[in-house]
Amino acid sequence: MTERAGAGARGEWWLALPLAAVFAGFFLAPLGVLAVVSLFAEPEMVTFGLRQYRVVLGDTFNLRTLSDTLLLGAKATVLCLVLGYPLAWVTARVRPRLRALLLFVVILPILTSVVVRTFAWIVILGRQGVLNKAALALGLAEEPLRLLFSEVGVVVVLAQVQMPLMVLPLVTTLQKIDPNLADASLALGAGRWRTFRRVVVPLSLPGIVAGCILVYAAAATAFITQTLIGGARLLYMPLFIYQQATGAQNWPLAAAAAVVFMASVLLVVSLFNLLGRTRRARTYA
Repeated sequence: MTERAGAGARGEWWLALPLAAVFAGFFLAPLGVLAVVSLFAEPEMVTFGLRQYRVVLGDTFNLRTLSDTLLLGAKATVLCLVLGYPLAWVTARVRPRLRALLLFVVILPILTSVVVRTFAWIVILGRQGVLNKAALALGLAEEPLRLLFSEVGVVVVLAQVQMPLMVLPLVTTLQKIDPNLADASLALGAGRWRTFRRVVVPLSLPGIVAGCILVYAAAATAFITQTLIGGARLLYMPLFIYQQATGAQNWPLAAAAAVVFMASVLLVVSLFNLLGRTRRARTYA
């Protein structure tokens, strides 16, 4: 029976061909073109060389822009995890009807365009926005706070925009945890905090890793949110690549910066995944 099922699965591999063709045509092929363009030594794209990569990796300004972007993604990911874990914990433990309502609230922002949400945050964070008016009315500030066009504002907006990517994997993982394990820990004398730290968190690690990977990859590459909330003062890699491609018309430099940026994000994502595997191995050892 098992051999027959295996033979059937091998015989139906062709069903994946349409998706593989779309993946190759609309993802791998553009990446290949990007890599080829990045190898041209000058904007006119006449000769090949590694000059563009030396410009990207050898300039202090470019490296600082890259590090700021990677650090921005990490900050947004941490904020998402800190705020999203309690929400996911509550969502996983409430009654089914209330859980459905909470999940709808979590998913609702995804149904709205990211441009619309970002412009809404501009209204909220502006000098005459809701937060500044409330702070001035309550006497918490003597003058409007600088929330817009600041890194704090960018991190907050990125966390709100990407929050569903953190909460949904966490809810799925937390729902699979047997509640008897926590009860057994409490019965053996462990307090609630120790039970949460030694039982719940290790068992929910797959959801944490999945959420962190999704949020980090989306936050670090969020061109619209970074540009509209950060403004011209805060330069991150997506805006830098856009400026080189459309403003300076230096497509090879933009392509090289994009390749370096993509490799850096993939490296951080791989580190997230490796860290999760290491912690899981220690948990179940």
